[in-house]
Amino acid sequence: MAIEQKVDKLEEALMRLVYIQQKTEMELQSFKNEMKVFKDEMLDFKEWSKKNVESLNRQWGNLANRMGTLVEDIFFPSMDQTIERYFHIRCDILERNKRIRKDDKSLEIDIMATLKKAKQAFIVEVKSNPDRTEYIEGFLEKLDKITQFLPELEEYTLIGIYAGLDMSKETVHLLTKKRIYAMVFKGDILEIVNYDEFSGVRS
Repeated sequence: MAIEQKVDKLEEALMRLVYIQQKTEMELQSFKNEMKVFKDEMLDFKEWSKKNVESLNRQWGNLANRMGTLVEDIFFPSMDQTIERYFHIRCDILERNKRIRKDDKSLEIDIMATLKKAKQAFIVEVKSNPDRTEYIEGFLEKLDKITQFLPELEEYTLIGIYAGLDMSKETVHLLTKKRIYAMVFKGDILEIVNYDEFSGVRS
């Protein structure tokens, strides 16, 4: 009787072992299937991300390319009135996107306003991201070599205006120190935000 009980228990144990093994195999197979689905989903997501990132990069690139023109479109229409409001003069000529080539070099001026009688020329640099120091340094270099490309301005007083939709106080301070006017778009008008401080800066 004891032997039969032991055999029954052994069979029961073996049945449980087989059941556990089968269950484990089923769970492993289910896990493999889930991992396969997950892998496929990850591949699909990777492809989707790649396509969308490329699309977003193209859109950002197009926006960056258009931003300069967009900003100039905002500043140019009101530039004449803004110069008259601050400097009490009306310019004879107002030009935009002026490009001058000389030898193998070229110079681009976003906006230029000139007054022949007073021999003054306003050189306006428009930036979508004006807080970058290298842009300001580049504008200063441009002002230094303008007469090389436009010798007719040698007798003119060149007035630099650095413009952006908005700019930090640090940028405005740097421009004031460099004797460059800082222009931003506020509300629906253009403002030279360092105009009052400018007269107090030493040459």
